[in-house]
Amino acid sequence: MIDYTTEYAQAIVDGKIIAGKKTIQACARHLKNLTDSKDSDYPYFFDVKKANRVIEFIEMLPNPDDGKPLKLVNFQKFIVGSLFGWKNKETGFRRFKKAVISMGRKQGKSLVVSGIALYMLLYEEIPKYDRQIYCAANTRQQAKVVYNMIVNFLKQLRSKSKIIKKATSVLKSEIRQDGSGSYIMPLSSDYNSLDGLNVLLGIIDEQSRSTDYGLVDVLETSQGQQSQALLMIISTVSEKVNAWFCTQEYPYVTDILSGKITNESYFCVWYEQDNEAEIADEANWIKSNPILFDEKVKEKLLPNIRAKWQEATDKDNQPPALIKYFNMWQQESSESYIKIKDWKDTEIEIEPDLMNKDVYIGMDLARVGDLSAVSWIVPLEEENKFFIDSHAFVGTRGGLQNKIDRDKIPYDRLANKGLVTLSEAETGNIDDQQIIDFVYQLVDKYQFNVKYICFDRYSANNIINNLVKDFEMVDVAQGYATLSEPTKQFRKYVQDRNIIHTSNQLLEIAVNNAVLKQLNDAVQIDKAMYRNKIDPLAAGMDAWTRAVLHDFKNSDVADNDFYINEFTF
Repeated sequence: MIDYTTEYAQAIVDGKIIAGKKTIQACARHLKNLTDSKDSDYPYFFDVKKANRVIEFIEMLPNPDDGKPLKLVNFQKFIVGSLFGWKNKETGFRRFKKAVISMGRKQGKSLVVSGIALYMLLYEEIPKYDRQIYCAANTRQQAKVVYNMIVNFLKQLRSKSKIIKKATSVLKSEIRQDGSGSYIMPLSSDYNSLDGLNVLLGIIDEQSRSTDYGLVDVLETSQGQQSQALLMIISTVSEKVNAWFCTQEYPYVTDILSGKITNESYFCVWYEQDNEAEIADEANWIKSNPILFDEKVKEKLLPNIRAKWQEATDKDNQPPALIKYFNMWQQESSESYIKIKDWKDTEIEIEPDLMNKDVYIGMDLARVGDLSAVSWIVPLEEENKFFIDSHAFVGTRGGLQNKIDRDKIPYDRLANKGLVTLSEAETGNIDDQQIIDFVYQLVDKYQFNVKYICFDRYSANNIINNLVKDFEMVDVAQGYATLSEPTKQFRKYVQDRNIIHTSNQLLEIAVNNAVLKQLNDAVQIDKAMYRNKIDPLAAGMDAWTRAVLHDFKNSDVADNDFYINEFTF
């Protein structure tokens, strides 16, 4: 018996098929788990027969275009086989409860999940009755993309099989298997009214553009009583780099595939380009477009991608094409200050030893009680690099949930992670004393040698007046003359991997939000929309105006004279 799932995984790991880092890791995970399954203590095994049964069912479906049986491509077989082949040794139930699958556009994602949905409607044994299957998306129209594909498949099946025709009904907005009371429906965009569902299979399409985790939460919560529940999220990336799919799910997938986190019930495979430079070689396009393995599809799809990429290059407007065709996250604005990948590439897992080091602290303090930030930059003498981190203070006037909804930032979760402090003031305004205490606690924790605390001259005077007693304070003028050159240098240091940081979601959001505004050759960071938050980066930039002057003992290169001669504070 051919094991399509393992065959593909082995070919990827062996380098017989060009693949990106995350795809290789997903396949290596499958192969490792096969070895693990030989150990009696490992709770899962791979049922090749079951995996192939579902693959063969989908390949039996008539293609709505020509009526001929479908032909799954190798990566599609890998996805289907993984989801249905891996089982719990003790119960026989499916191992994977959640699946996150991402790749470029026009890769047959919808086809795969449509086949899975139809199989589970017709042949799933547990539960025997009332199998609820929902096709969901940000909009009802998008949800109907997968749903309509299922309808087309079923109509073809019903025309060929009297048994299936008798057992099923296709209504206006519902497919039913009459004998069991099971059904498939597109999910209304008003998911807040869906309490009481008992979902077996939830399919959520194109979630990268969603700023709201509510749809996922509703479906996941509804599956609590299902022993064979499966939630599938399929999506190409988007420009929504501060939305949950990029800031939470993508890093989680990355950590699972790298082995940093173990979650045995979570399946993920992510097809993306590893970097922009490799796009110059069309042979690498299969990394984000795995369907190009099929020569017939390649004949049609490759020229289209080639033409779209050429046009994007000619117009110097690559981000939309990088998103759609190469599955690479890009910021909304072409004027973005730092590319998302440049910032990600400077992220380290473990904070370096910061004890007893020099530190430059920057503060961006709100005048109206909205959001304040303290950022600190530490020169790492051994590496001739800088480490940056940040903490924010959130005003809760008007209600925390209202602020979360308005800013599209999960301040409650960030507070639980220790990345922000919520106001304890009765008014809900930012509590100055919390900021003052934080600075002293930060300095005490690391026994920092504070070189300067840099602040915006429009900052809260109460905080400045308290800190000036113990620290040298620097008033940073917020104009092009002062900030332009440091702004350029900060980006260059990031690009050259000479500024590093650990994972800090709010600082990352600020970096993603920052755009450049320009006056002749001078630049300064700004935000594209009023609600976009850049405060942690603005605080960091204040600190950077002095940190960039730091004279590394191990460095024979210094730009200090340039800055000292050009700028005064």
